[in-house]
Order: sequence, then structure tokens, then C-alpha cells
Amino acid sequence: MMHKKVYEALNWASSFLKEHGRDENAGELLLMWILDWNRARLLSELRMELPEREYEQFKDAVKEHVTGRPIQHIIGYEEFYGRKFIVNEHVLIPRPETEELIVAVLERLDMHFASSSILKCADIGTGSGAIAVTMKLERPELEVSASDISEAALKIAQKNAEALGAEIDFRLGDLLEPFSNEKWDLILSNPPYIPKEEKLSEIVSEHEPHNALFGGSDGLDYYRRFANDLPHYMNEKALIAFEIGAGQGEAVASMMKKAFPHGKTEIILDINGKDRIVLIRT
Repeated sequence: MMHKKVYEALNWASSFLKEHGRDENAGELLLMWILDWNRARLLSELRMELPEREYEQFKDAVKEHVTGRPIQHIIGYEEFYGRKFIVNEHVLIPRPETEELIVAVLERLDMHFASSSILKCADIGTGSGAIAVTMKLERPELEVSASDISEAALKIAQKNAEALGAEIDFRLGDLLEPFSNEKWDLILSNPPYIPKEEKLSEIVSEHEPHNALFGGSDGLDYYRRFANDLPHYMNEKALIAFEIGAGQGEAVASMMKKAFPHGKTEIILDINGKDRIVLIRT
């Protein structure tokens, strides 16, 4: 049996993936996972011979991805804000755009609130726990809670919080329901915002939870509920931030302006210049 070198294995994967309409770079990620290497090491060891067992494992993983299974489900995690989060079919795979939500909030947090104050923060629809855990680890002085309607999702979020050492109060329930009779300084959410009729790639539509993706016929159902309910949950001085879908900025901002007429509402674009965050300061 001819041993394959690292670069030969990657070349095979790249053309096999391309042929089947998948991202050619998936091979690198899968091989890094199998060998437990980072990218720098992978690139410096391109001429190394791959042990046969690892090569077979690599081929199987690439073929599995071609059937539509997300890479993150094969390897069991996704990186978010420099940390590894466990993911499976019960939670939305964290996206880089959501890191921009965290950045926007952290930038404005210190300007908006007095530095000495203990702030109560809630992440609504937490999924893998990426937002709640990251906020707690980046700002340990926050008191962070998180909710989800899915018990299976909360189990994953709890695992992530434990693995990363973040103390979070998890609650099961629909949107804001688990937080009634409480007032909050900071509420963040990446709610389902994809319009029901929108066509998604099968990797997303067949492997990620629909209750975390779709937000009604126009994708805005959850923001309508938030606009209706949030005024009863916020302290007088508060900060609210949502991730939104491209093209939804004006609609969501106008709902929030009605809900918080004295607040300052802004639409923040992502690195691709698409509207991605609506942020409200009261």
C-alpha cells in the first residue's frame, strides 16, 4: 500500500469536495481534527507521510461531509470567540457574525453603564450557550442568565458553560417567559430570523434545528414578540442587542423605536457590509 503524504490527502479531498459541490477547505479542517494539529503545523508538515489509519479516518470524514453532515457535527465542536463550543443537531452552529454581536456589545457596555455597577445580563434562545458563556468569560462581573425552549439545547449549553468555566443560570422556557417579574440591564438574543420560505443549503436545513432557524413568513415574528414584551423586563438604563438577517435592519429598528421611544436605536453592519445587529440603549 502506497502511503499518502499530507498534501496528497488534501489534494484528493479538495477535488472530491469540489466535485460534490462542497467547500474545498473542509479537508483542511477535518485533517487538523484527526491529527490534532493547528493550521501552521499542517502547512509545515505537508510532505509528511500519513499513517494509514489516519488516512482512512480522513477519507471517511470527507465522504461523510459530502453526504451533507456539517463539519462541526463530525468533529463535535465549533470555535467561537477563540473558544471551542460543543455542538450537535440540537443547537445552531455558532457563526462568525454572532462574534460581531459580542464585540458591539462589549464596546458599548463600558460607555453606557457606570463601571462599578453589577449588571444582570440575559441571553434569550441560547442554543449552544455561545453568547452567554462568552459574555460571562469576557466580563466576569456580569450576572448572566440564559434561556432556551429546547431542553436538549440547554444540556449542550450547560456542558459548554462547565467545560469553559462560566457560571450561568440556565432556564427552560419560551423567549422571556422564564424571566418574568425580573428586571434586566442587558438582554442579548440571536433569535430565529430566516423567512419560512427561504431556501437553505441542505447542510443547514437537514442538520440544524428548525426552531432555531425560522422566524415566520417574513422572519420577523420573534422581534415582534420582543418589541411587545421587552419594555416590561428592562431597567430604566438598559442595553439590548439582537442579531438580525441581512435586509431586516430597518424593520427591526422601527419596531424597537416604537417600543423604546426615548432610547437610541442603531443598526450595525457586519464585515460584509450587511445589516447584522440592532442595538438599543435606554
